[in-house]
Amino acid sequence: MAAKEYDLIVLGAGPVGENVADRAVQRGLTAALVEHELVGGECSYWACMPSKALLRPAQALRAARQVEGAREAVTGALDVAAVLARRDSFTHDWNDDSQVRWAEGAGIAVVRGHGRFTAAKEVTVSTPDGGEVLLRARHAVVVSTGSDPLIPDIDGLRDADPWTSRDATSAKVTPESLAIIGGGVVATEMATAYASFGTEVTLISRGGLLAGMEPFAGEMVAEALRDAGAKVLLQTGTTRVRRAGESVTLETGDGESITAQEVLVATGRTPRTRDIGLDTVGLTPGDWLETDDTLRVKGFDWLYATGDVNHRALLTHQGKYQARAAGDVIAARAQGRPVSDGAWGTHVATADHEAVPQVTFTDPEVASVGLTLRAATAAGYRVRAVDYEIGYVAGASVHADGYKGTARMVVDEDRKVVLGATFVGPDVSELLQAATIAVVAQVPLDRLWHAVPAYPTINEVWLRLLETYGRP
Repeated sequence: MAAKEYDLIVLGAGPVGENVADRAVQRGLTAALVEHELVGGECSYWACMPSKALLRPAQALRAARQVEGAREAVTGALDVAAVLARRDSFTHDWNDDSQVRWAEGAGIAVVRGHGRFTAAKEVTVSTPDGGEVLLRARHAVVVSTGSDPLIPDIDGLRDADPWTSRDATSAKVTPESLAIIGGGVVATEMATAYASFGTEVTLISRGGLLAGMEPFAGEMVAEALRDAGAKVLLQTGTTRVRRAGESVTLETGDGESITAQEVLVATGRTPRTRDIGLDTVGLTPGDWLETDDTLRVKGFDWLYATGDVNHRALLTHQGKYQARAAGDVIAARAQGRPVSDGAWGTHVATADHEAVPQVTFTDPEVASVGLTLRAATAAGYRVRAVDYEIGYVAGASVHADGYKGTARMVVDEDRKVVLGATFVGPDVSELLQAATIAVVAQVPLDRLWHAVPAYPTINEVWLRLLETYGRP
């Protein structure tokens, strides 16, 4: 079988893989994307886009109801069928023709099928028609295969045919009742969405909600879910699951029995590396791929890993950030150009360590970047946390009647810079980029005093946080 040669081969054509290939091609390399499902990947069809399309209509409806004058104009309930139809428009009904056209128009070859390593810099693709295509990379192969939902070892759970995040975001009809196992982003977002559809939601978490964030974030989200009619069980384990016909029964460690039409498992992710031939190149199938900051897999000079699969930051925007660095550095190394691999250099993903932004699109929203108070303390920083109730800000009171929200700024007391920020409240996602710039640029507090927030906007919370901290 004659091999097709490219400078770069990318396994996985999600947004991360697409960006690696595109960046390398823009810099003069040839590249091939290998994909066995849909070009555009998890984010486009089963995660970021469809989930936010499910959440946004109820968010808009709540926003109208929180403003007197607009509230009186709302006379109907959420049209769930219309919400699902709008979701389908974002996924193009799970058709990737437009994504393929984009890739090919950008000069990237698209190879359909399941790719596996068969030698160093060599990938054999099993095509849908039963054939094989042999690909060889002149310079690099990038693994961008993403991750799969983790199904925990709970008695009877696998046999109960549980939903994963894919089922929740692509459902054609909404169940009358839904039990959710988990307390992280997927669990809380899907609890928010399905509660808004009128589904009877029960969320069961072994700990609190949003455990990696500031404690008040999970507390406020739990309160809002309960206000929306969801049952939220915290510090509660699930010990047994049984399906009988059209219903599923869950037993908790507290002895409670919960019956629902469907059960959604949202307890974490596992790397999609089990069946890509890693053993052929000396790695363990099913493992996360550890990389240096240029995204090169440790121990290799030709193998890279970007996105979820390297376990640095399981977020699409961070994966795309890694992809830009990886595509650039692969091209630089291939062409013998200098590599900028110092902290915050062109060819590194420095922000993965302590400057990762994230939005959880619950009600209320949670927007965070950088280190929490607990994480900063554990990292050895001498820190101070400053909190402020966002509802006290004039712009927030105009934005929504009875606005409820909390902001926290975590300050490095030695350098007087912001290490992290968390905002919880309606539409706080729009505050996040300013916080991200402050954290990434390590803007001194005395300079932040000169970043004047427009009045009356919710951004005025920045001034209030600085005033609460006190002028350096």
